[in-house]
Amino acid sequence: MTTMWRILAAAAAIVSLGGSAAAQKHGGVLREYQIDSPASMSIHEEATVISERAVMPVFSNLVLFDQHIPQNTLDTIRPELATDWAWDEDGTKLVFHLRKDVKWHDGKPFTAADVKCTWDLLQGNAAEKLRVNPRKAWYNNLVEVKTNGDDEAVFVLKRPQPAFLALLASGMSPVYPCHVSPAQMRQHPIGTGPFKFVEFKPNESIKLVRNPDYWKPGLPYLDGIEYKVVRNRSTVVLAFIAGEYDLTFAGSVSVPLMHDIQSQRPQATCVLPAGSVSTNLVVNLSKPPFDNADLRRAMALTIDRKSFIDILTQGTGQPAAAMEPPEGDGKGGIWGMPRDMLDKLPGYDADVAKNRDAARDIMKKLGYGPDKRLKVAVVTRDIPPYRDPAVLFIDQLREIYIDGELQPIDTTQWYPTMMRKDYMVAANLTGTYVDDPDALLYESYACGGVGNYSGYCSKEVDDLIDQQSMESDQQKRKRLVWEIERRLTEDVAKPLVYFNKGATCWQPNVKNITVMENSIYNGWRMEDIWLDN
Repeated sequence: MTTMWRILAAAAAIVSLGGSAAAQKHGGVLREYQIDSPASMSIHEEATVISERAVMPVFSNLVLFDQHIPQNTLDTIRPELATDWAWDEDGTKLVFHLRKDVKWHDGKPFTAADVKCTWDLLQGNAAEKLRVNPRKAWYNNLVEVKTNGDDEAVFVLKRPQPAFLALLASGMSPVYPCHVSPAQMRQHPIGTGPFKFVEFKPNESIKLVRNPDYWKPGLPYLDGIEYKVVRNRSTVVLAFIAGEYDLTFAGSVSVPLMHDIQSQRPQATCVLPAGSVSTNLVVNLSKPPFDNADLRRAMALTIDRKSFIDILTQGTGQPAAAMEPPEGDGKGGIWGMPRDMLDKLPGYDADVAKNRDAARDIMKKLGYGPDKRLKVAVVTRDIPPYRDPAVLFIDQLREIYIDGELQPIDTTQWYPTMMRKDYMVAANLTGTYVDDPDALLYESYACGGVGNYSGYCSKEVDDLIDQQSMESDQQKRKRLVWEIERRLTEDVAKPLVYFNKGATCWQPNVKNITVMENSIYNGWRMEDIWLDN
C-alpha cells in the first residue's frame, strides 16, 4: 500500500499543542450573529452555510482542511478522527486508521462502524433515510465503506478519484453516530467535536457549550459559543460597532458596511478575502417558454456583470464561468478560468450595448418586443445577499422585454422549492463547499445532480467531468475544467454573474481566527479560538 498523503510534523504539533497562539486563555463565550434561521441542525441534510457554520464546532471529520491556512488545497488537509490515510496502488481504495478512545458527546465510543454508517446514510443505503441529501452526488464514485475492526475504515471507489479526500475534508462532511437517528440529528445533534450542542430556538438563537471530554487535550479554549439570529444588516453592524458581538457572520459584511465598521470601530479587525460565493441566474429548463435555448441565451446576454460588481461590491467582485476565479498570491480559487480566456466567452466582453442588441434581436424573433413583454416571477431567498442581486437581475431583464416580479422565499422553503423545481426563474447564490471541480461539477452541473436546479444535462459534459475527476496531473485537469466551463457558458447551463466579496470582522479580544480564501464552509471548527478578556 502506497502512502499518498503523509501526516506532517506540524499537524501533529497542532493536535498535541492545540493551536499556534502563544498566550491562549481559557474561558468566555463567543458572541456571534446569524443572518438567518437554519432549517435544521443536521449538516448532512442542509445546503446553506446558515445551517452548517453554527454546528460545525459540534462535529469532527475524518480529515479537515488546516484551520489556519487560508487557501484550501489537497496539501493542507490534516487528520481529525483519522490518524493517517493511504491509497492502494490502483487509487481505488483509501484506508483510514482511526483514533482510539474518542467519545461521542453522549459518552458512547466512536468506532469505524460510525464511519460506515455515515456514508451508508449519504449513499441512501441505510435503513433510515435522510429527509434531503444535498451532497449525494459527491459519492457517486463510492462503492462502499468497509471496516476492519473498530479502528480502520476503507473507502472503496469504482475508479481513481485523486481529489476524493478533499470532499471528506469539507466542513460539510462530518462523521455522524450510528446510534442517533437522522430525526434527532436535525434537532439535537451529537458529535465528537470541541463543543456540545445545547439548544436551537428557531428565529432566535443557537447555543453551544465547551466539551470537557474533547479528544484534543486542553481544547477548546472557549466556554461556549452563542449565535443570535438577526436578519437586518444595518442592525447587526451597529450592534457590532457598539460591542454587542465579538464576531460578524463571516462574509456577510458588505464592502460599504465594512468601511463603516473600520471608521467607527477602528480597533476591530476586518478582512476581505476572495469571494467564494457566486451569484447566478437559474432558469428552469423544463418549463416553457424557458425550455427554449434562444430565450435563455438572450437572458444571459443582457447581464451587465460590471454593474453588479460595481454596485454590490464597490468593484471588488470577480466575474467567473463556474469555478471560483484565481486572484494570485494564494488568494481566490485554484481552478477557475483565467481572465483572458473568460473575456472571450459569449456575453463576457465589455460591450454590454452590443450584447443587449443581440439579445433584443433574439427576443423579437421569438415574438417579444416593446408591446409584447414576457412576465415572470423571479424567486430568491428572503435575505439581503440574495435579494439585492435579484433586484438588479430584474432591472436588466427589462432591457430585453422581460418583466420580472420579485418573489422572496423563506430560507426553510428555499432549498425544497429549488429541489422540486417549483419555479421558473431564480436569482441564486452558490457557495464553494470545496474548491475542487468534483464538488461543484457533480452536484451543480452533471445530469441529475442534486444542486443542478435548472435541470441542465449534457452527456458530453458529463464525460468531461468524469475525465477531469480521474486526472492526477493538475495542469491537465485545469485545461479540462476550463473546457467544461466554456461549454457550460455556451449551453447557458446556469449564467454566472460574479463571485461576491464579503468581509468578516472581529473585536480586538478575539484571537487566532483565520478566514478562508476559497470556501465559506471549511474554517469554523473554532476549537482554538480564544478571548483575551
